[in-house]
Amino acid sequence: MEVYTIGFTQKTAAEFFGALKQAGVKRLLDVRLNNSSQLAGFAKRKDLSFFLKEICNIDYMHEPLLAPTQDLLNSYKKNKGRWQDFEERFLHLMSERKVEEKFDQNFFSVKTVLLCSEAKPNHCHRRLIAEYLRTKWGDLKIVHL
Repeated sequence: MEVYTIGFTQKTAAEFFGALKQAGVKRLLDVRLNNSSQLAGFAKRKDLSFFLKEICNIDYMHEPLLAPTQDLLNSYKKNKGRWQDFEERFLHLMSERKVEEKFDQNFFSVKTVLLCSEAKPNHCHRRLIAEYLRTKWGDLKIVHL
């Protein structure tokens, strides 16, 4: 089974939607806590849902269960915390929330991409989610678009 991840920052709409289309994605799972910011451009919740369906025939879902808390985000972004601390606290949060039990593995049998804003996955919680699920479920291939 595969799970895809993508960030929209530093991508044009053409690059973003083109990557999703080329990968054959059928569902986008928005894992952002704040998904309606004006800074999100084409990736604001209502606009993104429309564009995904019209351009790529991709379903949109928002899943706050997979988002960090506001406190966790603030500690890392606003207070310039260390990535290692964010990562440890976020993985603990995923464990507390028991996300591996809330999602059936078959959910990802439909080609699904996890969306967040970060351009690269190395310092983004979408990568942490995918890796966390792989440790719980086993055979899960992660593809970063």
